[in-house]
Amino acid sequence: MSPKGTTRWDGAWRWALPALFLLTLIGLWQVAASTGLLADLFGLEEFLVPSPAEIAEAAWENRSLLAENAWVTLKEILLGFACALVAGVAFATAMHFSGFVLRSTYPLVIASQTIPIVAIAPILVIWFGFGILPKILVVALVCFFPITVATLNGLSAVDPEAPKLMRTLYASRWQIFQRLSVPTALPYLFTGIKISIVFAPVAALFGEWVGASSGLGHLILQDNAQLETARVFASVAILSVIGLTLFGLTALAERRVVTWR
Repeated sequence: MSPKGTTRWDGAWRWALPALFLLTLIGLWQVAASTGLLADLFGLEEFLVPSPAEIAEAAWENRSLLAENAWVTLKEILLGFACALVAGVAFATAMHFSGFVLRSTYPLVIASQTIPIVAIAPILVIWFGFGILPKILVVALVCFFPITVATLNGLSAVDPEAPKLMRTLYASRWQIFQRLSVPTALPYLFTGIKISIVFAPVAALFGEWVGASSGLGHLILQDNAQLETARVFASVAILSVIGLTLFGLTALAERRVVTWR
């Protein structure tokens, strides 16, 4: 078998095995829920332990409601992530160029992560109301740290001898940064982005739980209070799909941008 064929085979199995495992779990869940085994195991009423088929039915019957709230949550995720990406890259660049900025602010960046986001979210709602802004800020705060640290590490990973060589060729500091530091930092940046994009839906959910009039988090709270368990699971599944899709798009963008890796 040719190396190219081997690569395709390995790539197929890399996706097939997780899919097969997931389908097996869903099948076991379907059997256990439909026969009442899960309800008996947890000592609950059967409607509180819906099967995958019932969840899919609830998702289809409430597709308009779920789509409307999913769009609200998606906007919060994308806007908050975009703010974190711009601020994180800019802040990491500033720390890379200035030792004073690095020494004076890097410990504060680390210390900021010791404050639980569940404690900050209510304060943001008090300050900025129940609109979309507090949710954007919550997502941005969660995504900011991985992007900043990863980008700074990437900018610092340049071979010390490479800038010396470029300076002998009369390269300016900006040229060194543009042609050496940025390409070196890009793989690190994408690592930070992939970490952030996975946590962004969770951050949006926290923001909506604190105070919101729409969004999947708000819908989950309502359905939980009304014992609409199947629709709660449908909302959670949609939130998971959003996170997986954004991660996949990030990985695809990394393959297109970081072509030399």
